Amino acid sequence: MPIVGIDQPLIIWIDDELRLRKLDASCDFALAWYQDPETVWLVDGVRIPYTMEQLRRMYAYLAQKGEVYFIEVRENHAFRPIGDVTFWQMDMPIVIGERTCRGRGIGGKVIGALVERGRALGYRELFVREIYAYNTVSRACFEKAGFRVCEATERGARFRLAL
Repeated sequence: MPIVGIDQPLIIWIDDELRLRKLDASCDFALAWYQDPETVWLVDGVRIPYTMEQLRRMYAYLAQKGEVYFIEVRENHAFRPIGDVTFWQMDMPIVIGERTCRGRGIGGKVIGALVERGRALGYRELFVREIYAYNTVSRACFEKAGFRVCEATERGARFRLAL
């Protein structure tokens, strides 16, 4: 159970064009995101593409930690996954896997929705375990949402948001 005693919503609506959909068994489409060396660099600090087995292991691991969602955008009256995010009090890793969807404010909207989820769950604070120093876009996105550096890490910083 990702968050003990809490049922994970199937869908979190952000607006009419953007939603989070609970992880299910179908994740093959996400492999392309994690085979992109730039994406893997931002996520893991290496440029080695994932295999399908690694992708499934990653999602299984994250599902044990928190609520895993696919980030979906509406296109032509249907929703299409463009990234993923995991939510638990101690971390909020977010990946906009589709390069064409980066820089459009989607990450900020996702963070905002999950901050509201944290408030609804009664959390007093949320954390981001680590953002690498070179991932300036992610850092700026979390800082815009109110997160502040609370600790330096070997490769970047840990962030905290008081709710």
